[in-house]
Amino acid sequence: MIRHLLNILLWMLPPTRLFALRRTCLRIMQLDVSADASVCGGGWIYGPGAIHIGQGAWISPGTLMYTHVDAPIRIEARCDIGPFVRILTGGHEIGPTERRAGLGTARPVTIGMGCWIGASTTILGGATIGAGTIVAAGSIVTGDLPPGVLAAGVPAKVKRTLP
Repeated sequence: MIRHLLNILLWMLPPTRLFALRRTCLRIMQLDVSADASVCGGGWIYGPGAIHIGQGAWISPGTLMYTHVDAPIRIEARCDIGPFVRILTGGHEIGPTERRAGLGTARPVTIGMGCWIGASTTILGGATIGAGTIVAAGSIVTGDLPPGVLAAGVPAKVKRTLP
């Protein structure tokens, strides 16, 4: 319940101001947020799961994080997360004909140090994005991406290695 109430407060604040107040609220929500991380407004954190946001990280307006107690979200130092990114730890197995969304699942998400995640990207549970990787806007990350690459598409695939 406290996360929901603080989400409402954070949503009402100006989207790119008052970062110290935002960090304090996120810590009250029991998130591990570094002292110089910047989390913008207009987003929402769903569920009771753990989130780590590393030093110097930038989380743009409208970012949604769907957490689960069994699947942490880890955003390492100096990551830039574009606007309207969605990070989802939960999913479902394929069920029988009567109900295709079968047994619920939860898998962690890790975004390595120095990554840049483009606007409106979706990152699904079980994904690990290697350090220094860029994920192009509008991509859907369904699995692991190696360090130091540019990835794009649905699903995201490596397009080239970065210098």
